[in-house]
Amino acid sequence: MSKPDVPAAKRFLLELQQNICSALAAEDGAGSFVTDRWERGDGGGGISRVMTEGAVFEKAGVNFSHVFGKALPPSASATRPELAGCSYEAMGVSLVVHPWNPFVPTSHANFRLFATGGETSVWWFGGGYDLTPYYGFDEDCAHWHRTARAACERFGPDHYPRFKQNCDEYFYLKHRKEQRGIGGLFFDDLCLDSSAGGFEHAFAFVRALAESYSEAYLPIVARRKSLSWTAEQRRFQEYRRGRYAEFNLVHDRGTLFGLQSGVGRIESILMSLPPSVRWIYDWQPEPGSEEEQLVSRYLVPRQWA
Repeated sequence: MSKPDVPAAKRFLLELQQNICSALAAEDGAGSFVTDRWERGDGGGGISRVMTEGAVFEKAGVNFSHVFGKALPPSASATRPELAGCSYEAMGVSLVVHPWNPFVPTSHANFRLFATGGETSVWWFGGGYDLTPYYGFDEDCAHWHRTARAACERFGPDHYPRFKQNCDEYFYLKHRKEQRGIGGLFFDDLCLDSSAGGFEHAFAFVRALAESYSEAYLPIVARRKSLSWTAEQRRFQEYRRGRYAEFNLVHDRGTLFGLQSGVGRIESILMSLPPSVRWIYDWQPEPGSEEEQLVSRYLVPRQWA
């Protein structure tokens, strides 16, 4: 297996964090990111950047971390049991954006590199991005997926359909039997080492996807951020945010990795949770309403692109 260029990956991820924070702050127009640098006694650390109560974004967090561990936690070795107990280093950028306006969707993205030590030394990338609307717009869904498809296509015709399906399958609340949102792209254990270029080929693919996130999300924000909304629509947004919190605490591998490994920082790991959420007992939407349309039309896997 080709050797990973860890310094190059780290430089790119730090630049990605800065670029996305700058783009989000510009779109918000009033809010700014607070920077919190942290270190671990056992090695590694990170930079958490969080905006709260901006003009557009109620909460936006863009985190970078680079940590080391003596043994991969179960969430990271589940699909590679031969690596259980291996030492490792992991780095990545993870971000979640929760807007005020119920017509602006929540977005999430994550791009990470794992490298293990010992006799079985391997590396792989993981990540992707997904969109969680509260009120559906066909135009937004099509733009999101067309941007994702365009980022994938120059690396192979099978990449977008494969990673879209992965995303639909991953961001699924099994206990609710619901999709979390309209999907996007998701990949894990990606090394592409059998392809020409090895690490460089895989790294180029990850860079292309990471750089397309702002292109996919910010035009949607710009279209919807000035729409007026009611207290009832805000209440519905908070209700649906409950599903987001449930997924992150029950199913999300990144959250579980941070909690299981003991190498992460709790404030950064739980940054993804929405700032205001509500659970309403046995709530049901009015038939034919926009709220009912969200579940029946938008939260089902389909070919938006």
